[in-house]
Amino acid sequence: MQPLALHEVHAALGARFVEDRGFEVVGDYGHPVEEQRALRQTAGVIDLSFRGRLCLTGADRVRLLNGQVTNDLKSLGEQSGCQAAFCGPKGRLVAEAHIYRLKEELLVEFEPGLTTLLIERLEHHIVAEDVQVVDVSPYYGLLSVQGPRSAQVIDRLGAFGELPSVEHHFVSYSDPALGDLYAMRRNRIGEIGFDLFIPTDAVSMVFDKLVTAAQVEDGRAVGFEALELARFEAGIPRFGIEMNETHLPPETGLERTAISYTKGCYTGQETIARLRTYGQVTKALRGLRMTDGGTELPKAGDTVQWSGRNMGQVMSARHSPTLNEDLAMAYVRKECNAPGTEVTVLTASGPRTAVVVPLPFVAIKPPEVPAV
Repeated sequence: MQPLALHEVHAALGARFVEDRGFEVVGDYGHPVEEQRALRQTAGVIDLSFRGRLCLTGADRVRLLNGQVTNDLKSLGEQSGCQAAFCGPKGRLVAEAHIYRLKEELLVEFEPGLTTLLIERLEHHIVAEDVQVVDVSPYYGLLSVQGPRSAQVIDRLGAFGELPSVEHHFVSYSDPALGDLYAMRRNRIGEIGFDLFIPTDAVSMVFDKLVTAAQVEDGRAVGFEALELARFEAGIPRFGIEMNETHLPPETGLERTAISYTKGCYTGQETIARLRTYGQVTKALRGLRMTDGGTELPKAGDTVQWSGRNMGQVMSARHSPTLNEDLAMAYVRKECNAPGTEVTVLTASGPRTAVVVPLPFVAIKPPEVPAV
């Protein structure tokens, strides 16, 4: 397990460490209910430095990467970014990423464990192009502040001035001693949120300042498990959990935010364009709300049935403390994935009745977080 650079800092705050795809992460700080409340009501500070980060430099960087991802990088202005997907030749997902256009480079942020795969893929397509691909995770940490008061928390750093109001736009701050710091507008849980890319030597200091600022706003340091629960409630799929190499991007909902149908060719483009031209996908990611009062949560791989036929598969399921509901995300065939359709989920202990609901789940009814 690759340790977090700030392991000792987190340990001093009472962190319980867990593993995510071979990388150490903070599971929680011993107060999971309070951490969940902070994300929903105030602000939570999370160390995401275990995630992958690449930079592409060189004169041909935009042209090269634009030919590898689903979104249009050529249309990005400086200090803006987008979500995009890397696909295989047949349109299946390889990775989901968030890409930012810096002044002299492209910054690519993605799930842990994919760095080598993406470097090899990109370098394979460099023939005579002026492009260099660099793993910048040893040089830049990644911190995130999520929740309705996240902007106030970052303002207390006194570094960035006016924060961006548009998703994936960002601002930077250059410090003579610390180097260049970046604050990206990045909603990870259905609330306002920001990612901060911080030079390695400054990460510990900035993390401490953010936690102190969050406490002033009645927030706190938050572990990854609370973040994952809030992400799930927001219906935001994660590569490796609700979407993987067997899925086409339009099945996952990525076409709403991560696919351009007007850009030029890219790997997998022919399949994705054909789906749009000739009809919808045969299955799509949907929310399921359990309605039978059962106690056992569905598990990944459980079958979804409709009219006695196997029509889908559960990818993840959780009990939502925000909604006090048992919920699941599943791929369901188009014949029965309209909101309001009643389906059956075959769990290990027996069938459970569920209804298809729109994502995000927090739209089912107004969120209510129990007071601590």
